[in-house]
Amino acid sequence: MYKTLLLTAVLALPLAAHAAEGKKPTPQQEKMAACSKEASARQLKRDERNRFMSTCLSTKTASAAQPAK
Repeated sequence: MYKTLLLTAVLALPLAAHAAEGKKPTPQQEKMAACSKEASARQLKRDERNRFMSTCLSTKTASAAQPAK
């Protein structure tokens, strides 16, 4: 549980920093947000979400990622 919260906080921090400054997010930040949104839509939890996020962030397009089973 704490790993998930920590991962979420670490991933959200750069997005929050840019939003506060009013700057456009970087492509990596946009990808992180898209992966997170997709993981939430799939209702992934804990280790499954972490595996999905890792896979999603390492692929060229966020929509190409599939959760590990």
